[in-house]
Amino acid sequence: MKTDIEIAQEYKLRPINEIAASVGIDEKYLEPYGRSKAKVDYSLLSENARSDGKLVLVTAITPTPAGEGKTTTTIGLADGLRRIGKNSVVALREPSLGPVFGIKGGAAGGGYAQVVPMEDINLHFTGDFHAIGAANNLLAAMLDNHIHQGNSLNIDPRRITWKRCVDMNDRQLRNVVDGLGGRVNGVPREDGFDITVASEVMAVFCLASSVSDLKERLAKIIVGYTYDDEPVTAGDLKAVGAMTALLKDALKPNLVQTLEGTPAFVHGGPFANIAHGCNSVLATKMAMKLGDYAVTEAGFGADLGAEKFLDIKCRFAGLRPSAVVIVATIRALKMHGGVPKAELGSENLEALAKGLPNLLRHVSNIKNVYKIPSVVAVNRFPTDTDAEMDLVLKKCAELGVNAVSSEVWAKGGEGGTALAEEVVRLCEQPNDFAFSYDLDLSIAEKLEAIVKRVYGGAGVAFTPAAKKQMDRLTQLGFGGMPVCVAKTQYSFSDNAALLGAPDGFAVTVKSMKVSAGAGFVVALTGDIMTMPGLPRVPAAEKIDVDEHGVISGLF
Repeated sequence: MKTDIEIAQEYKLRPINEIAASVGIDEKYLEPYGRSKAKVDYSLLSENARSDGKLVLVTAITPTPAGEGKTTTTIGLADGLRRIGKNSVVALREPSLGPVFGIKGGAAGGGYAQVVPMEDINLHFTGDFHAIGAANNLLAAMLDNHIHQGNSLNIDPRRITWKRCVDMNDRQLRNVVDGLGGRVNGVPREDGFDITVASEVMAVFCLASSVSDLKERLAKIIVGYTYDDEPVTAGDLKAVGAMTALLKDALKPNLVQTLEGTPAFVHGGPFANIAHGCNSVLATKMAMKLGDYAVTEAGFGADLGAEKFLDIKCRFAGLRPSAVVIVATIRALKMHGGVPKAELGSENLEALAKGLPNLLRHVSNIKNVYKIPSVVAVNRFPTDTDAEMDLVLKKCAELGVNAVSSEVWAKGGEGGTALAEEVVRLCEQPNDFAFSYDLDLSIAEKLEAIVKRVYGGAGVAFTPAAKKQMDRLTQLGFGGMPVCVAKTQYSFSDNAALLGAPDGFAVTVKSMKVSAGAGFVVALTGDIMTMPGLPRVPAAEKIDVDEHGVISGLF
């Protein structure tokens, strides 16, 4: 069986100007990065009078080690739409180097449903993440320099909230002490690093609608507090112009292609367990402007990426999804039903029945909370039996939602035509899209709404520190913002061990902060960390390059 990278390397890429021309992108908007990828100038959005296409969101059940295939399904669906004669465009996130070299691997799809050049997309790509990291770290450097040069803003070094970042899983950098070595080397203080995709600059970058909006958002970023407990911003430090200079080219969406030549925007990449988990607003809007169907995804399960896509991104950007695809595998549902990974190849209707409530809760949320037409895409494996598939079909039908078999990994767009037909049907239905909470609720009430309506929990518990932080954020005028919950991706709850569809649990908020530039309040729960570590056997150990420069081991 061929690996993903072997399949991708066999594909003969079409020149990127041909891909651009296929959706009407004039060459004046195109900035090629070699023959196979390009940036598209954001001025296209204001100068193109074409009506927006339908927006289709792809999300998934709660992830398991058995895998779900959300990105693969997103790409295969877009290819499938083209197979049935529809003009589709994909919008995806860029992969972070941390997971690429860690345990998760890349994020360019799989099998015969991939975006290419797969190696470039997974490794550096067009340098966007480096630009975001540089802007983040410039702000950190200017902050510490301000304190070193006399601290006219009266910043309390013990109340600094801004961290440096690096796009790598490096637990050693979570907590550091810097500024050592004497007076000329800075002011000693406790510090730390986030992974780049957890930086607020990444969130700002992905939610910005223009360069001017980017600047306004960057200026609002809070880096710490004064001795008088007043917030200090990037604007106060006069860092905004220089940060924008680093980001202005990165802000232009990246255009690539699928294995079947479908245009694909791959741009931005915040994690969904610690940030809002969606590609850039500019890329999504560009996909909608150029395609009759824009197919995008949100990270991890629907309780994380989809919730944030719908409650945060759609709210800010004025987006209205026409349909939602919820990806599931029978293997993963059996894991939620208690079956070990090594035993997933055997038919087990009892375990499947126990695991199905996880899927059904996600489906119910999309249908009954967000009120959007939806379909379940069952990513088929050879070991799945007809009896197991029939059980999934039956349970979804009881909720009034169809389930469709998807074979895009093995067959590309051909394996996604049935899913494409159902998506087209759903997009023609009226929907009463609604958010899961109103902005005029308090921060605590918004969190209660998410936990009860989306997670299926009993309520929220706040540590004394979190309660104090929440009260102060409300006093500072941030109470009217959406909330972004940082929690484990492996459970509806904040406890990764609670699989399936648990209920009766309380989500404990341990700390709260504001991402004022991004425009949301962040609630950190459980043991969530903003700097992951590498596993015992990192994926990096299997990656190699031969004497001709051909990469192997990347997945």
